[in-house]
Amino acid sequence: MRPDLDLKQLVIGAADAIIVCDAPGAIVFWNRSAERIFGFTEAEALGQSLDLIIPQRQRERHWEGYHKTMATAVTKYGADTLRVPALHKDGHTLSIAFTVSMLFSDDHKVTGIVAIVRDESARFAEMRDLRKRLVELESRNAGGDK
Repeated sequence: MRPDLDLKQLVIGAADAIIVCDAPGAIVFWNRSAERIFGFTEAEALGQSLDLIIPQRQRERHWEGYHKTMATAVTKYGADTLRVPALHKDGHTLSIAFTVSMLFSDDHKVTGIVAIVRDESARFAEMRDLRKRLVELESRNAGGDK
């Protein structure tokens, strides 16, 4: 067994997208699942800003938090799973869930951040439909009590 080879195979073949950005915010790693989820090839994504997948209305807030995190070396999210909208290459909106981890040099300077991302669009749509059905049922039951 070679741990470095095993790790590389794990990252490349992971079912979740693994995206690494440098401190300024350029994409420096984009695995096959990132291609599948977001529609951009590795060649299209590498070197690009995360704006590639961030909806316009979320960009200002994202970059404010990103730059603060890079400056302080602290993410307020820790092990929390974040759920946000994202963009697919064809323009449709995705619902994604992800965690982040800071990356550091040997001298403990921030070099970037890694995000492990899962497409939860189907689950989000299912939950939205269930909430809608629940409201309809509650409305019907409330109307029947009168």
